[in-house]
Amino acid sequence: MTDQAETPEQEPFPKIDTSVPHSARIWNYWLGGKDNYEVDRVAGDAFREIFPGIETGARAARYFLARAVRHLAAEEGIRQFLDIGTGLPNVDNTHQIAQRVAPESRIVYVDNDPLVLAHARALLTSTAEGVTNYVDADLREPGTIVREAGKTLDFDRPVALMLMGILGHIEDDDEARSIVRQLVEALPPGSYLVQYDSTDTDEDYVRAIEQYNDGGSIPYILRSPEQIALYFDGLELLEPGVVSCSRWRPDAAALGLPAEVHQYGGVARKN
Repeated sequence: MTDQAETPEQEPFPKIDTSVPHSARIWNYWLGGKDNYEVDRVAGDAFREIFPGIETGARAARYFLARAVRHLAAEEGIRQFLDIGTGLPNVDNTHQIAQRVAPESRIVYVDNDPLVLAHARALLTSTAEGVTNYVDADLREPGTIVREAGKTLDFDRPVALMLMGILGHIEDDDEARSIVRQLVEALPPGSYLVQYDSTDTDEDYVRAIEQYNDGGSIPYILRSPEQIALYFDGLELLEPGVVSCSRWRPDAAALGLPAEVHQYGGVARKN
């Protein structure tokens, strides 16, 4: 962190459990990162044996994040980003993309995994003009997230709320939609919701997820594209709507990706 990161004092992190695979670390492994353990690599390899397209989907989701943040910062003038369930830092994180466009951007990351937070302390730095901060909180506590993020972000000004591949960890559909609704309600007009999650559109992917869920990890629930679209109810979806992540305003970085991947997402404005 830089001096601008306004980091509050934190409680000591609990011991990291390396006996059970963790979705953030497996995702890091699929993206070519090194912040994972043998248990994560074993789980990731087993998943890939059933569904070889997982790494392609992971890249498509990552590029979607980059395009969405770049669009909001460059074209919509957004200068505040609330990234919940951020996962482990990788290449071109939200703060790097936003602050490359607008150095004064303020970013708050939210996660409750001790490994993620340990890396956030070390790696999520900021430009001198902006702020990068992190909050240790659970997605199921939207009130806590808003309260703690409000120490860094101004909720009287537009905020981009980012829920990237995280709502699948909420097993109940009504609870997932309620969490999104509560978070969006805390945002002022002119804010945006950026969201994607994995879908049940591929039979091999469904089988791989079933095996993953049976392995003792926190379950991940696949939903249909239509269910994902419900998260954007009451908001103005930007074109092209809720689509395969590789189809959302593709650029040169997305060349070579298939038109359809198993992650679907969109970007929408709160009026």
